[in-house]
Amino acid sequence: MTRPHNDTFLRALLRQPTDYTPLWLMRQAGRYLPEYCATRKRAGSFLQLCTNPTLATEVTLQPLERFPLDAAILFSDILTVPDAMGLGLYFAEGEGPRFERPLRDETAIRALAVPDPHDRLRYVIDAVSEIRRALDNRVPLIGFSGSPFTLACYMVEGGGSSDFRHLKHLLYARPELLHHILDVTAEAVTQYLNAQIAAGAQAVQIFDTWGGTLTPHAYKEFSLAYMQRIIAGLTRENEGERVPVIVFTKGGGQWLEEIAACGCDAVGLDWSTDIGAARARIGDRVALQGNLDPSALFGTPESVAAEARRVLDGFGNHPGHVFNLGHGISQFTPPENVAALVEAVHSHSRRMRA
Repeated sequence: MTRPHNDTFLRALLRQPTDYTPLWLMRQAGRYLPEYCATRKRAGSFLQLCTNPTLATEVTLQPLERFPLDAAILFSDILTVPDAMGLGLYFAEGEGPRFERPLRDETAIRALAVPDPHDRLRYVIDAVSEIRRALDNRVPLIGFSGSPFTLACYMVEGGGSSDFRHLKHLLYARPELLHHILDVTAEAVTQYLNAQIAAGAQAVQIFDTWGGTLTPHAYKEFSLAYMQRIIAGLTRENEGERVPVIVFTKGGGQWLEEIAACGCDAVGLDWSTDIGAARARIGDRVALQGNLDPSALFGTPESVAAEARRVLDGFGNHPGHVFNLGHGISQFTPPENVAALVEAVHSHSRRMRA
C-alpha cells in the first residue's frame, strides 16, 4: 500500500504544513444522505448494515462521492466491542441501542472477557480491508473505537441514559468492579484498534462520548488513564507510515492539557471550547480537531460558510488543524449545507495560507 494521493489529513494530524485545512465529519456516512437511507433499507436494519462488509464499504464511500472530503471513516458502531463480549446488542425502534444482558451483578462483571477481534469482530476487520481496496489510496481511512469508560456506560446501563445511575453507583460504591470492566475493555479496544490498523486503518480515533459527565478526578482515574493505556499499546507505525491517534472527549474542554499529554497526536474538541483559546493552552504539543457546532448546519449555506470561517480564523494560520464538527452530524442536516461547509473550509483555509 502506498501513501494516499491526498494525505493532507495525515500531515495535519502530525502538525506538518498543508496547503489547506483538511476536513472530515463525525458520522459523515449517515441518515442525512438519501443514498445511505436507501442502502440501510436494503440491508434490513442498522445492525445488518454494520455486519455486512460490502454494504459497510458502500456507505463509507457514499459521502466521498458527494463531497471532496479529506478522509474516510470506517462505517461501524462503537458498541460492536461489548456485543462481541456477549452482552447481546440490539436496536429498539425509537429507543436506540440496547443490551440484552447489561452488567449489573458482580458475577457477570467478573466473567467479562476480551473477545478475539479476528473472530467475533471479523466483519469489522474485513470491512476495513475492503474499504481500503475500494478507496484505492484516494484519501486516508480512519478506524475507531469507543473509549473504555464510554463503552462501560452502555454496558452497565444497558443502553443510553440521562444520569448513568447504575454506572455512577458502581463508580462510587464498588470502584474495583468498574475498574475490572475498564481493564478488560481497554485490552479489548487495544486489540480491536490494532486489528483495524493491521487491516489498513491509517489513523484511529477514540470516542469518549461520556467522559465529560465525570468530575475532574474521576475523569483522570476512570477515563483518561485507560485511554492512555490503549494508546501506549497501539501499533503506531504501519506500511512504513506513522498511524496518528485522535482522542475526542465530548465535554472535555476543561482537561485539554491532560488529554494532550496522554500520548495522542490530536485532541478533538466539541463546540463548547474556543479553538483559539485551546491552541493557546496546549500550543504545538498536539494537533487540534474540530469544532463547528453541528447545529450550525441547520442554517443557510451562507451562515454555514460564515461559521466555518469563524472556526478557521480562531485557530489561525498554523499547522495542526483538522476541521470537523464538535460532535456527529445530525440526520436532519441538509446535504447542500455540507457541500457549502466543505467548500468554505477548503477555500478560506487556502486564502489564509496564500
